[in-house]
Amino acid sequence: MRAFVSVADLQGFAPAARKLGLSASAVTRLIAGLENHLGARLLQRTTRSVTLTDVGARYLERARRILGDLEEAEGSVQAERSRPSGRLVVSAPLMFGRLYVGPVMSAYLKQYSEVSAELRLSDRMVNLVDEGIDLAVRIGHLADSSVVARAVGDMRRIVAASPRYLKAHGTPQKPSDIARHETIQFAGNTSLSEWRFTENGREIRVAGRPRFSTNSTDAAVLHAEQGGGLISVLAYQVAEQLNTGRLRIVLAKYELPPMPIHLVYPTSRLLSAKVRAFIDLVVAQTDWRFGTK
Repeated sequence: MRAFVSVADLQGFAPAARKLGLSASAVTRLIAGLENHLGARLLQRTTRSVTLTDVGARYLERARRILGDLEEAEGSVQAERSRPSGRLVVSAPLMFGRLYVGPVMSAYLKQYSEVSAELRLSDRMVNLVDEGIDLAVRIGHLADSSVVARAVGDMRRIVAASPRYLKAHGTPQKPSDIARHETIQFAGNTSLSEWRFTENGREIRVAGRPRFSTNSTDAAVLHAEQGGGLISVLAYQVAEQLNTGRLRIVLAKYELPPMPIHLVYPTSRLLSAKVRAFIDLVVAQTDWRFGTK
């Protein structure tokens, strides 16, 4: 099974053999034995490439889970007295991962030389078990009961604009004022048409008037800096612009309560030394309180 996963990951028998410390012929025999045992062809071989069959693609997902569970079970036996080792896969939102999780992973790898790591950045909600992910960073309230969560911070959703825009168009004093302003929409927003606030103890939704829409957070923030209008963002996405005065927060007293930031891992997995060490490093070395500063 390990040989099959290695061949699928590396797309070849020779690189898989090098990784496993075996000969290419030995890996070929292992795969052939597995296919004979299953009664199905898992890999399609040509002189130039090795690709998964439909059955192989489905089996790969299950094989990853089984091998992951096996690694966790074996590692947990000595987790309390062993150093972290093996392969750690962490998932995080695209921009937050680049700015804040990546530096933690670099520090982690310097500290634990026996670990190799992969950081997967995506704004979609990934399935930890199916995609072989050990740990994920999630921003927002959790609805998934199949994960264990550790709170490590909080995050405000703010409305901001450049001083130039506010000087030209005025500063909105209440959410309903947004209807008279130009707004910027992007894919990282919770809604492309409505922004959410709290007023007099109840949640309200306000429709903006976007003149610029994009699927790029960076492009949306840059347009706001250049006076393009109001933008609704998570606080970390414009932390630098706020610190330098290129953007200013408006309507702060109408913001919804900050959202939690969690580290999550599957309930079906034992907490291994490598995962525990990553969580401990995040707690010790980061300040992800974007909801209170």
